[in-house]
Amino acid sequence: MSIEAGTHKLGPSNGSLQVKTGKEGAAAKMGHNLVLGVNSWEATVEGGDSPSISLTADPESVEVISGEGGAKPLSDKDKGEIKKSITKKVLGGSQITFRSTSVEDNGAQMLAKGDLSIAGKSNSVSVPLSVSGGKISGSLSLSQKDFAIKQFSTMMGALKVSDQVEVVFEGQV
Repeated sequence: MSIEAGTHKLGPSNGSLQVKTGKEGAAAKMGHNLVLGVNSWEATVEGGDSPSISLTADPESVEVISGEGGAKPLSDKDKGEIKKSITKKVLGGSQITFRSTSVEDNGAQMLAKGDLSIAGKSNSVSVPLSVSGGKISGSLSLSQKDFAIKQFSTMMGALKVSDQVEVVFEGQV
């Protein structure tokens, strides 16, 4: 199903943008699988004959929504330390951007191809999208290494955030 013609603005008021992480290493049982929410982002979706998608997200707005597993539940202090590490060490404060170079529509699903910039490094990506009932959604698995991001680790490397993270989004169009 295609995106309705016109300009559609998306953000936290009518959508969500999340990052899901895993854990690895000898001490993986001690860590948490995190769900991170981005609280300040804006996307513009152009529907019609020449569809396009652009997105800008503020890395300073990343918050820990939840953490599954781990030796103990995440405290507010833990969440604050994770946020600080993500915004300062991992993402470095650089805006996260996506700009489509093409959007293919095969009727049931769409594929947005474009340039994704994270932590000051850009790569070409392809994002599968679903459009149904006025909602656009999608997810993309990313390698942190592809964006020159060093995996967060602790306990002398025995516990690390998995290299692969999943970006999940949805919004009303």
